[in-house]
Amino acid sequence: MAPKPSTLAAAAVGAYSASTALNAFVAPAGQMAEQSPQAQQQQQQQQIRRLRQHQQQPAAAAEASTAMPVGMLALGVAGAATCIKKSAKRAPRSTKVVRMATSVAEKTFTKMPASVKPGVVTGKALVDLLNYAKENEFAMPGVNIVGTNSINACMEAAAKAGGPIMVTFSRGGGQFIAGKTADNADDAACIAGAVAGALHVRTVAELYGVPVILHTDHCQKSWLPWFDGLLKANEEYFEKHGEPLFSSHMLDLSEEPLEENIAICKKYLERMAKVDLLLEMELGITGGEEDGVDNTDVDSSRLYTQPEEVWQVYEALSSVPNGNFTVAAAFGNVHGVYAPGNVSLKPVILHNTQKYIKEKLGCESDKPVSFVFHGGSGSSTEDIQYAIKAGVIKMNIDTDTQWAFWDGMNQYQKKNVDYLQAQIGNPEGAEKPNKKYYDPRMALRAGEQSMADRLVQAMQDLNCIDRL
Repeated sequence: MAPKPSTLAAAAVGAYSASTALNAFVAPAGQMAEQSPQAQQQQQQQQIRRLRQHQQQPAAAAEASTAMPVGMLALGVAGAATCIKKSAKRAPRSTKVVRMATSVAEKTFTKMPASVKPGVVTGKALVDLLNYAKENEFAMPGVNIVGTNSINACMEAAAKAGGPIMVTFSRGGGQFIAGKTADNADDAACIAGAVAGALHVRTVAELYGVPVILHTDHCQKSWLPWFDGLLKANEEYFEKHGEPLFSSHMLDLSEEPLEENIAICKKYLERMAKVDLLLEMELGITGGEEDGVDNTDVDSSRLYTQPEEVWQVYEALSSVPNGNFTVAAAFGNVHGVYAPGNVSLKPVILHNTQKYIKEKLGCESDKPVSFVFHGGSGSSTEDIQYAIKAGVIKMNIDTDTQWAFWDGMNQYQKKNVDYLQAQIGNPEGAEKPNKKYYDPRMALRAGEQSMADRLVQAMQDLNCIDRL
């Protein structure tokens, strides 16, 4: 609980100077500069009376303390006077805004682990969140985004559903955010776009009041320069803020021999663990095609992972100090949406793998591995929920949300087609303007709403409703 204003005053500069310092932060600065000494003294006396009243009203005092930084304890009389001089030069500022921002930052969840707060979740809080999901048998949607509109749809859906969400940047998505004509030598645009998108999420996520996992998608061996660039950005962010920019990253080396896949993942996890980043690695191959990864012609036997392979991964990556990881074990997953009968998911593979590794470890947990589910679009609710019971804590979704966004814009166009044929002239009159209809924000907002609705449906399938 935040310290009471009266406690701060007593510990620092006494009731008189505390009220002066409080006035510098609470009262509009221009008003302080324009008052006469007599008026200032009267206002200070009023502040003293308010502070005394707060002593008798703990609840009110706790609320008011959000407007006064705890740092005033260390300022003393001289420091408080300096604050007054500086604040007098600032433009008038409303305390209501300060209190609103503070209330957003201080929001807590009643059902989540105490470490999980609104905004981007990293490190221990991320591990706590994933374990909480596994224990309570729900999973989060991992949503591929391509810009701020799809990012907004993700967080809008999470706020509506009352659950956490994962915002996922692909290599191609990062390049699109930077701009398709931006210089992409050495993956510069792919890196810059993903970093820019992550910073956008960090700036607005708390405003939605939900936990957000910042993640990147498939990175095959030839794309490792992109991965290296992202890790550098995380390390630089960690130096300044004590946490990584992203929450986690994925390496997809499933096309490489198993031993090489594990060795490269372990090498990267050793680096990532130093800045509290979680690694997602892939075993087996996800079929179909998505964002530059084409496995449409792969041998179907490679779509199914064996328990022994997962054990090799678990054993190697668990040896990394502070290393945290999830496993995308293939069980017939395919990117995209296909006609019924063309995809054969076998989530029982995940159940068998958990039993196998539990026996190897001799542990009490029935689900020692945290699995992720790729190619979730078009999957049946039965397969999804059976996979969650096997320890799936995240399901990727892209194809369905892409369609939902497009369909929202398309429906907007159909509904308003007579107003979208020219800048002037519509059924209401030949000289009537159409600007409010062809404003790009109108169609984009329709796309956001449609995508958010589809994500709420996905969160229902994932049991990710009312989890906060």
